[in-house]
Amino acid sequence: MNRFEVFNETDEIIDLDEEKKLIEYALEFEGLKDVEFNVIFVDEDTIRKINREYRGVDRVTDVISFALEDNEEIKFDYGRILGDIYICTERMKSQAKEYGHSLKREQGFLTIHGLLHLLGYDHKTKEEEKIMFEKQELILDGYGLKR
Repeated sequence: MNRFEVFNETDEIIDLDEEKKLIEYALEFEGLKDVEFNVIFVDEDTIRKINREYRGVDRVTDVISFALEDNEEIKFDYGRILGDIYICTERMKSQAKEYGHSLKREQGFLTIHGLLHLLGYDHKTKEEEKIMFEKQELILDGYGLKR
């Protein structure tokens, strides 16, 4: 059984039920069972602090994923504990406007982007980026969050 929690640590209104439906869809799409993780919506100050403390980058970003499976010293006897995804609500709103799509689409994009990072996908090379971004689009399009 998959276990995940979605937290809103901001004053922004976030449709947490819709967020959970998208995550369920993505987990089913990927054929995942017995995974555990969190999605946390935060403000700019919080994500900047996290980015500075854990990545050494003193700036606001849209999404940060902490993948526990990246650390080979952490092992669990049951399922997969993937980690945490932090999403900045202010960046989510400004990027939706900047890219000319709905807030729902941008929220979905950031969630799936973060989840794929937890699953080991990355975009450091052109080849990795192509694989990850194609997967993102397949999930988002399949869920109905087309560009």
